[in-house]
Parts: sequence; C-alpha cells; structure tokens
Amino acid sequence: MRQFDLAPLYRSTVGFDRLFSALDQFVSADTVPSYPPYNIERTGENAYRITVAVAGFTDADLSIEVKENALTLKGERKTDAAKRVEFLHQGIAARSFERRFQLADYVQVTGAVLENGLLHIDLVREIPEAKKPRQIQIASGRVSDAPAIEGLVQQAA
Repeated sequence: MRQFDLAPLYRSTVGFDRLFSALDQFVSADTVPSYPPYNIERTGENAYRITVAVAGFTDADLSIEVKENALTLKGERKTDAAKRVEFLHQGIAARSFERRFQLADYVQVTGAVLENGLLHIDLVREIPEAKKPRQIQIASGRVSDAPAIEGLVQQAA
C-alpha cells in the first residue's frame, strides 16, 4: 500500500481542520521541519492563530499579504553594509523566507502582532448569514391541521 504525505498540505491550510482530521485517521505521516517554524492553533470555534518564530526580524522586515484565499508571509532582513560583523558561530538563521498558507472560504485575517520574536497572525471564519444552515418548518397536508375559523353556523330550516 502506498502512503501519501499530507503533512505539507495540513501545515499550510487554515479552516480545513475537519477535513484533515478525517484524513488523519486514514493516513499517518511524519512532519518535516521547515523554516521558519510555526504553529497553527484553534483559539475558538471559528477563530485561529498562526504563530511564526521570526527571531531577528523586525516588523519592517516582514510583510503579510492575503490574496485569493492565500496568506503569504515574507521575511527579508535588511543588512547594514557599513556594519560588517565577523561571526565565530552563527546559529540564528537570518535568511529570507516566504511562507504560504491556504485559507478556507470566509477566513479573514483580523490582525498581526510581533512580540518577543514571535509573529502572531489572528484569523476568523465569518460565514455570511445566507450561507449558514437554517431550519425549515415542515407543514402537514392534513385538514385537521388547517386553522379553524370561528363563528356562528346557521342551520337550514
């Protein structure tokens, strides 16, 4: 039996959690670490948060763009040519990156905050009223269910 690695698809989507939960029951795959590391959290019934570790990047080095159900995060550190540093050991990654997340329908980015080297991107799924399920009343076709009209009945003599 051939196994498919769905981990990259699972890691880069938001709002498809029910679908992927079902797929996870059928397929198990090891996760492959990638740069920069990130978490996708569910913070409410229709709320999500993506947390990306961007140590060494400032808010000016980062850009976030949403276009056609895709969230794109780019990071590019601007180096100062006059400030040349000689590293004895460089363990903190400073390379540029671009990370894409596929968003489900009606998922909107509500904000982003950079604190302590972590970029938090908050999202919410707002389904329009017209697309939400609604309950339909079922009427019976029986005569006894018809509304009764009250009044005096005259008998013929």
